[in-house]
Amino acid sequence: MPDVRITAPQGKWILFTTVLGSSMAMLDSTVVNVALPTIGRDLGASLAALQWTVNAYMVTLAGLILLGGSLGDRYGRRKIFVLGVVWFAAASLLCGLAPTSGVLIAARALQGVGGALLTPGSLALIQASFHPDDRSRAVGLWSGFGGIGAAVGPFLGGWLVDGPGWRWVFLLNVPLALLCVPVALRHVPESSDERSHGRFDVLGAALGALALALLTYALIEAPTGSLGVTLSAVGGVAVTVAFVYVEKHRPDPMLPPDIFASRQFTAVNLVTLCVYAAFGGFFFLTALQLQVVAGYSALQAGTALLPTTAMMLLFSARSGALADRTGPRLPLTVGPLLCASAMLLMLRVGADANYLTDVLPALLVMGTGLVTLVAPLTATVLASVDTARAGLASGINNAAARAAGLVAVAALPLLAGMGPEAYRSAAAFDASFDRAMPICAGVLVVGATLAFTLIRRPPPGCRHPECKRHGCVTSPPLEGERRG
Repeated sequence: MPDVRITAPQGKWILFTTVLGSSMAMLDSTVVNVALPTIGRDLGASLAALQWTVNAYMVTLAGLILLGGSLGDRYGRRKIFVLGVVWFAAASLLCGLAPTSGVLIAARALQGVGGALLTPGSLALIQASFHPDDRSRAVGLWSGFGGIGAAVGPFLGGWLVDGPGWRWVFLLNVPLALLCVPVALRHVPESSDERSHGRFDVLGAALGALALALLTYALIEAPTGSLGVTLSAVGGVAVTVAFVYVEKHRPDPMLPPDIFASRQFTAVNLVTLCVYAAFGGFFFLTALQLQVVAGYSALQAGTALLPTTAMMLLFSARSGALADRTGPRLPLTVGPLLCASAMLLMLRVGADANYLTDVLPALLVMGTGLVTLVAPLTATVLASVDTARAGLASGINNAAARAAGLVAVAALPLLAGMGPEAYRSAAAFDASFDRAMPICAGVLVVGATLAFTLIRRPPPGCRHPECKRHGCVTSPPLEGERRG
């Protein structure tokens, strides 16, 4: 049984290194959007290249995050966590030195591999190291500090872009890793799961990532109408079918199909796909809209987004407690509708937009919707499966959210009629943004309708989330297996 106490020096070091490691990945998911216009100008990149700068990372992260957790259970959680930190830092260095958009995109894909190794590993280390009496508090501190990192991300990204340059958005990860790795090796105990056996589902992970990559390519490059787009779309569908077939017939699948026998689990993941697709598109386009159209600097745009994540950090725990009393159906219906209203309010944000009267009201409504939504969504995911599969269920839900976000970043510019140079013209981008926000709002209304129709109150005595506070807007919080 793990016996590290949270008040002991070793406990503080474990918290420090896991928060630092996970914050690297969480920061990266929020910082890059703010840097996109500057990256595009510096590297002469098209809008499609900017989409790939976001999505290359998300493809490998979403496709491999379940495999990353399994590797830690088998070969040692500290070992895989450290490998992930080193891998992430090396890929970040390559991002920071990238001479072309193509190299940057390839490096971002490698970054996602590192993120898939370190993200589940950081939580698993806490749950495997701390005494059961201290574990919930340790997880709470980990999620709270990680949320602060996510909240600070856009501000920090804007400061770096306007100051030393966009490359430091990535290069900053290198000194963080140099600090994190020695602490982990010295102070974090190694652990593994003796019950972990069988073959890893490498084929399933590879097929899942390839399907996402092919479908994303088809959506991003669709305006060209080339033969490659058609082949990519057909190939993406074929690989998706192969992925489903493999998962149904493998003895130890990465994504066990029988977990979807729970109607509640299936329903809440459908809601997840809708809401996080809308969020992915919203935050990708809003960071561009504030800079390209409203004339904000990168720092101003990053600072403008702070209220949303700050509200999540401050009030998500209270929202979860309220949802325990009311049941998840109401907050999972109201939350997406509030976020849809916020996206329609963003239509007020045009040239020379006033922050207090045009931008802030929309972001406050968005923050209220996220506060209402995220904690009950996580709780419903955990309550919809057996306790022994809670970690798997959370990982699937997290991966689904990231996959939905990357598809939205690929598809939304296409649906809104954005040309390859749209972000270079304020008028063209503003017109496309005005078409995109109602689409995002419509997807959220679909999510709210699914929640109202399909979500039911969980049975008494089901598992509750350990991550009470959360500040990341790109995915729901990860939950792991409880260890006694």
